[in-house]
Amino acid sequence: MGEEQQNQSDVIPRVKLGTQGLEVSKLGFGCMRLTGIYNDPVPEDVDISIIKQAIDIGITFFDTSDIYGPKRNELLVGKALKQLPRENVQLATEFDIVKSDPATGIAINGTSEHVRASVEASLKRLDVDYIDLYYQHRVDTKTPIEDTMGELKKLVEEGKIKYIGLSGASPETIRRAHVVHPVSAIKMKWPLWTRDSKDEIIPLCRELGIGIVPYSLLGRGFFGAGLLRKLCLQLVFGWRTWLKSMEAPLHSYHLLGFFIKGMM
Repeated sequence: MGEEQQNQSDVIPRVKLGTQGLEVSKLGFGCMRLTGIYNDPVPEDVDISIIKQAIDIGITFFDTSDIYGPKRNELLVGKALKQLPRENVQLATEFDIVKSDPATGIAINGTSEHVRASVEASLKRLDVDYIDLYYQHRVDTKTPIEDTMGELKKLVEEGKIKYIGLSGASPETIRRAHVVHPVSAIKMKWPLWTRDSKDEIIPLCRELGIGIVPYSLLGRGFFGAGLLRKLCLQLVFGWRTWLKSMEAPLHSYHLLGFFIKGMM
């Protein structure tokens, strides 16, 4: 969703994300796994070399979050940025997940006080003067989206963030948020096994001029051979619990049957 602009000096083309002026590399780099989520952490020197190699082929759009690590991912990205030209990088990070536990779920805080405290902390960890794209990681249903967006609008006016994004938001929430201040990007899962969101979210984003940042295109590795081997082992040790931890939709259980049949 955007006007592509080919940069002859880069392998990766450029694209305008939304209509507010944000331009990024068409392919972004999600930094989450560098500090380990579904995998072991990568050594810091290797992490930084990976980020620099991404820059070398034209990737300039990097995505992190204060919950990744937690906190350590932003610190890592900040160190890498010190070796890169800041003006050539589009940096996205997220706020409002204050706790993430597989056993108890996540705790979310979208209050104006937490918004401000979060951005100040992220700026310090990243060691930058501004954040290009600042996402609300998950919608806080206990805090009106108008309150959250109102504080984000102030941060734009103060120059601490340039553009505002939402992740995991419903069409109604997106529309209400956009009234307070233009939303530049919606971050959303876009796995191969389901594209249900296209029916509501994509037409709304086209209407409002909002860019879409898709992630988990391969279902967080669900379609990778290594993960399929792990899945077969999990059949013996409670595969339903494991699938739920991967946030797979219920019909993934049916997909599982097809995979197993195909491997026999």
